[in-house]
Amino acid sequence: MTVKNYHFIAIGGAVMHQLALHLLNSGHHITGSDDAIFNPAYNNLSQHGILPNKMGWFPERIHSDLDAVILGMHAQKDNPELLKAQQLGVKIYSFPEFIYEHSKDKKRIVIAGSHGKTTTTSMIMHVLKSLGKDFDYLVGAQIEGFDYVVKTSNDAPFIIIEGDEYLTSPLDLRSKFLHYHPHIAVVTGIAWDHINVFPTFSEYIETFRKFFHLVKDKIFFYYQDEELKKLASEEGVQDIFPYYPLDTQLKNNMVSVVYQNQEFPIQIFGEHNMANMSAALHVCQELGVSSEDFFKQIYSFKGAAKRLELLYDNPNSNITIYKDFAHAPSKVRATVEAIRCRYPERKLILALELHTYSSLQKDFIIQYKNSLNLGNLACVYIDNEALKLKKKDAIEADWLKEQFGREDLYIPSSPEDIQVWIQNQIQNNTVILLMSSGHWGGLELKNLYSSIN
Repeated sequence: MTVKNYHFIAIGGAVMHQLALHLLNSGHHITGSDDAIFNPAYNNLSQHGILPNKMGWFPERIHSDLDAVILGMHAQKDNPELLKAQQLGVKIYSFPEFIYEHSKDKKRIVIAGSHGKTTTTSMIMHVLKSLGKDFDYLVGAQIEGFDYVVKTSNDAPFIIIEGDEYLTSPLDLRSKFLHYHPHIAVVTGIAWDHINVFPTFSEYIETFRKFFHLVKDKIFFYYQDEELKKLASEEGVQDIFPYYPLDTQLKNNMVSVVYQNQEFPIQIFGEHNMANMSAALHVCQELGVSSEDFFKQIYSFKGAAKRLELLYDNPNSNITIYKDFAHAPSKVRATVEAIRCRYPERKLILALELHTYSSLQKDFIIQYKNSLNLGNLACVYIDNEALKLKKKDAIEADWLKEQFGREDLYIPSSPEDIQVWIQNQIQNNTVILLMSSGHWGGLELKNLYSSIN
């Protein structure tokens, strides 16, 4: 192996720092810079000795002995280190460009879509690893059994990539997934998101339209998604195949998949997860895995981090708490429906934090209409610090209730309010679902159930 010198601009990113750690572990020399780094990236970089000794941007860190600079989306076009690299003619990769460069001789499988792509990618990775297959990967969350969220190598014959539609870098405003040129692709669904870069739904659709035409061999798409069906018929793409949610049954509080007249127990639930599992099955079959082997291995899959993650379960009182990364309207609906179907008789308490740029945009919030109606009780929290960082005005409680279509919606003003409200509602036979891509204003989630007997 040829040892390379890589410098990361914006090394503290969730995936950027993981790539840095992977390359360091592979024997390369790694340096990096950022103006702010938070946990878990801070601790991870510190433990491996590559945490920048000072926060900020320092052009002197860029020199002609570097093999490449890897540029994160967090940096700006006028970043001093980026300007120095351009001046010296150092090779500059965006994250997706780097992944493609190290997989251009491999078979590439890309999982795209507005929702479900992390879980689908994780399922495929879990099954392949359980069967001893060698593969590279990129996924958007930490997966049990994998040291990093990204792996590149010289030997693996194919790579599984979670294809994000967000922008590539400050130098390249195309969607990340347009760089990967997959042989096989999955598109899980299309629901408007990232309105800061796709201000209209038609612009959001357009980036998926471009993605369709980059796929070399096969596309699997979720047939029950109306936008996907429309796009597939409009484009007339060859070798495009629909998939449907797998059938399930609930017996003695256990969920099983019913496939070809056989029952296979599983540990996850929800129609959206059964659609994800169906997509994962199709991909694994394309890679030579039999359906029987797939279902034998998928039983031990517990889900990706923060995706319907079980925080607490007391079988004596039937009090259960889940957290989920759901933040976009379609993700919130799918997650709430999954919990309600899994626990049809229990009291359901829903708590949602609006944290992303899109979810704090007043003309977008109407997209959440009725998304919390399956809960017996619901609250929506907005962190004032998030509003300040995104330069948004405060949102009135009554207006927010109208947008969500629930007059009884509780609007807490602090993390402590959330904790008190939830704890006052807890009783036997209760399920609590916490949905956020943020941090609940610093609320310690374990405090929600530490007092439960």
